[in-house]
Amino acid sequence: MNLHTLYKIALTVLVFAVASAAANAEPIVDKPAPQFSGAAADGKTISLADLHGKTVVLEWTNHECPFVVKHYESGNIPKLQKSAAAQGVVWLQVISSAPGKQGHVDGETARKLNEDRGAAPSNTVFDPDGSIGKLYNATNTPQFFIINPQGILVYKGGIDSIPSTDKADIAKAENYISAALADLAIGRKVAKSNTKPYGCTVKYAS
Repeated sequence: MNLHTLYKIALTVLVFAVASAAANAEPIVDKPAPQFSGAAADGKTISLADLHGKTVVLEWTNHECPFVVKHYESGNIPKLQKSAAAQGVVWLQVISSAPGKQGHVDGETARKLNEDRGAAPSNTVFDPDGSIGKLYNATNTPQFFIINPQGILVYKGGIDSIPSTDKADIAKAENYISAALADLAIGRKVAKSNTKPYGCTVKYAS
């Protein structure tokens, strides 16, 4: 094998390694949030670029996950969604459950679920191939990412400080989402900007 061939092989391996690392890189707080677009429950296409100038909350969700059930049946997440809407925040549920996996739904089902639960997201984005989830390295449901009006990721992590399925723990927990939105509302840097998410694993195809 000549030197030129070895060089080409080495270059190919390097390019593949860099691409793989980029694909698996975690989004970084205080850096631009990864751009995405996806089909929404109302039949439209949601693009993060179109939401520039707005605070955006991304909520990874799976309605069959008991941790998600806890926060919806208790009214905790619907309350957060309504409070955010009152502040002009765009709240997007993201469903990365693959077809045939737990939590996968169509638009009509997603809308009906939110109606039945008294939920008030701005919209629901479908991510059946997992591309958006993997772009954000979303690992759990529920899991949250908050993007400021300048397109900067200012929070990533869990909903609160007590990882359980017990509704009674909600009142005792520190709610990271409400705290982050309160900081943003007064122009203050998010105090706790990177927390550990908890819940069910995201049901990717692989």
